[in-house]
Amino acid sequence: MTRFSAREAIALVTDTFTELPYPRKESAPDGPLGWAGYDASLARAAGRTGESESVVCGTASVEGTQVVLIAFEFGFLGGSLGERTGDRLESAYRHARAHRLPVVPLVATGGSRMQEGMLALTQLQRVARESALTRAAGLPQIAVLRDPTTGGGWATLGAGADVILALPNAQVGFAGSRVRPPDADPTAYTAQAQVAAGSADAVVRPEELRETLGLWLRLLSPRPTDRSPSPDAPTAPAPLPSPLGVTGLPASGWDAVQRARSPQHPRAHAYLDAYFTHRTEISGDRCGGVDRAGIVCGFGVGPGGRTVAFAAQTGAATRPAGYRTAVRLIRLADRLGVPVLTLVDTPGAANDAEAERQGVGGAIAELFTAVAEARTPVTTLVIGEGGSGGALALAAPGRTWATPDSYFSVIAPELAAAILKRTPDEVEATADQLRIRPQDLVELGVIRTDGRRP
Repeated sequence: MTRFSAREAIALVTDTFTELPYPRKESAPDGPLGWAGYDASLARAAGRTGESESVVCGTASVEGTQVVLIAFEFGFLGGSLGERTGDRLESAYRHARAHRLPVVPLVATGGSRMQEGMLALTQLQRVARESALTRAAGLPQIAVLRDPTTGGGWATLGAGADVILALPNAQVGFAGSRVRPPDADPTAYTAQAQVAAGSADAVVRPEELRETLGLWLRLLSPRPTDRSPSPDAPTAPAPLPSPLGVTGLPASGWDAVQRARSPQHPRAHAYLDAYFTHRTEISGDRCGGVDRAGIVCGFGVGPGGRTVAFAAQTGAATRPAGYRTAVRLIRLADRLGVPVLTLVDTPGAANDAEAERQGVGGAIAELFTAVAEARTPVTTLVIGEGGSGGALALAAPGRTWATPDSYFSVIAPELAAAILKRTPDEVEATADQLRIRPQDLVELGVIRTDGRRP
């Protein structure tokens, strides 16, 4: 893993960079604890790196988007956070809010500065507050994890960001290499491991970082015309995708089921490819889980060049981590004022023992709540199977449409027949009784047909 200095990391991702003025504060000799030799250590660090502190903060252009950039200098006392570091970080976040700019931390730190004791550790509280205020202001935060990212820097600026990118093989973890248990598996403390565990979104090679970061910034910092003219004005909903499968309505309930389950049936990725000119995905629920098989979530450039968030089931059973990732997506979109498109296609929620241990009921409940609470419009299209509550949780009340080759049911017909103690040859009749065809759902008032537009 190549370690980049702060200035090298800045040059890697920016078109232009202008350093911000820093707050000036007199320090006691050898710091707040009177730690013998601390001033000499600071002087050596400054001479070795050319920096006066462990962070460099400024305004920058990344692929044309203006941001506040925070770059850690690991060569300056291990990129550690002290009081003066906290002053700089606080000032940078305040500048971002004052000028309505996204914040991009390029993190490389070993944690809090030992020579300043608890006063250094409390800088994490300052950072957390500034991050929370920036989040409440509707401004995105996109972190880049460099080598190493450990301790409080990971637990605030890194893990607290909306989107987390990481350089390959970077050491990433709360515990630094000198404080882990001696038998700890070192592969657990890597960028790749954090992505696999759902704690970061993607590993990005250095040569691709500027372009990737630029895309995320464009998506999460839309042009003013993409947003409502005022915080109280409604956001325009996402347009519905056009149906990609058969267009004639099914003759029976069982016909609807067979269409939705057909191997030739267009799934989520086909719809996303047709709908977006560019898109990129978030990954993971930030609770240790990823559901790559059941759902894809992210942001893209949709019709008319607008940013649209998407959560799309892929035809498989959705796992708890998938529901929690969708919650993360909807809440981020809601905070940023971005409309959401959800695509429903699942036989239902995963119901194996591991799903229960992972809290599938709570995850579904959280998604129901996120959709119900969203102030930004959520638009839903059922594109395949709509299996019970595991599908309904992703559907917007009163804002759901369906393609002709889909169905929506309280439960799969086979399971309904089993619950009713019917024989297998009664499954098809049960499908008709459940009234699960798109035209049945229109009659029941479950889905809409008004011009195929919200």
